[in-house]
Amino acid sequence: MEQKVEVVVAQIEEKEILRNLMEKYLYECSQYDLRPVNALGLFGYSHFDHYWTDKNRYPFFIKVNRALAGFALVGGNTSIFKDSRYSMDEFFILYTYRRMGVGTKAVHRIFDIFPGIWELKCHPGNTGAAAFWDKAITAYTENDYTKLSMCGAALYHDGTYGDAYRFSTYPIL
Repeated sequence: MEQKVEVVVAQIEEKEILRNLMEKYLYECSQYDLRPVNALGLFGYSHFDHYWTDKNRYPFFIKVNRALAGFALVGGNTSIFKDSRYSMDEFFILYTYRRMGVGTKAVHRIFDIFPGIWELKCHPGNTGAAAFWDKAITAYTENDYTKLSMCGAALYHDGTYGDAYRFSTYPIL
């Protein structure tokens, strides 16, 4: 069966749905960055509400055949490379939809929506995510990107320096 992958803007009235997915994502990430939960047993995300109030942040759901499959948070407040315009702040695909091309299709659609210089970071302990980003970015840019290992500007909660990626999604004419 053909899988229809969609990237749709998360509306403000859907904020709690995305917040629920965010907690699952942060739980998964905590095995790498050692982030603790708060007194309510939640991880929380300090800039979460800003994706509906800041004109430089964009919340998306990723859907497969209209079912929730994950989310992406795109930011315009970059911090690693001076010339970056966009950052993939957070990206999550539920286990059910992994290793099926869903993440790659979704992220390539997002790159198409926002042409420019991008940055993202990845915790080096998250080898699955690192492999995904290497493959997805290589395919999109035809291997034209920069990856800095142990980048000081890509610091994680546990004190680990992450891998930082820089690439362009401008159309090649």
